[in-house]
Amino acid sequence: MTLLITVFAAVICTALWYFKLHNRELLFGRLCLMYWGAALMWTVDAVFEYIELEAEYFTPAAKDMLNDAFLGLAVVALGLVIWLFMLLIKDPKNVLRNALSRSFSKK
Repeated sequence: MTLLITVFAAVICTALWYFKLHNRELLFGRLCLMYWGAALMWTVDAVFEYIELEAEYFTPAAKDMLNDAFLGLAVVALGLVIWLFMLLIKDPKNVLRNALSRSFSKK
């Protein structure tokens, strides 16, 4: 489930980047790379878990699937938080800088 969620996030992010948001200022490519890296990590994890469990790998318990789903959503959310933090630091459109300068100039 974790693998599926991160792959879906990576595919959606890559499609958005390719068709709409290929502007380098928004660092959207870095978000895509984070999600593809997570998907690659979960793929390697799935391969090794399949080697260990063999046929049992395809019949997970509902509790395990729910835990994996929460972990996948947490990974996607963490990727978004990191991307937003990088975007705030870079501030490509000077939105934060202008807001802070207006707030300090009023005082």
